[in-house]
Amino acid sequence: MTTIHVLNGPNLNLLGTREPGLYGTETLADVEARCALLCARLGLDLVFRQSNHEGRLVDWLQEIGAAVRTGDCVGAVLNPGAYTHTSVAIRDAIAGAEVPVVELHLTNVHAREEFRHHSYVSPVARGVVVGLGTRGYELAIRSFVDDPAEA
Repeated sequence: MTTIHVLNGPNLNLLGTREPGLYGTETLADVEARCALLCARLGLDLVFRQSNHEGRLVDWLQEIGAAVRTGDCVGAVLNPGAYTHTSVAIRDAIAGAEVPVVELHLTNVHAREEFRHHSYVSPVARGVVVGLGTRGYELAIRSFVDDPAEA
């Protein structure tokens, strides 16, 4: 079985309690459970992580890149949170480790504050899912196994 990683950046540990009118009431544990069920159906192992620390996310992305090169991993779904708009380090880790990444945002960042309109991640991501809430995680995971020609 091959693995997919789902990485969550800062403040995603507060999902369900942080601004529920904006982000919903589902917790990160709820999202992980839904992702685990989907991965089981798709024949994927799931590694689901969250960190508030930029360097830890960089380390994980580099590890994922190594696993992709050995064929043990298909890539990562990355919700970089606020690091989307600030982290050249995360952008460089994705590019340098050649990690296939689908960037994910729960809200439509393009309809929010202007500073959220720019992403350092998007130019090195293979795709971006925005504004679909927690359902976006499932769509992003599916993108690694579905034939894009059939979409």
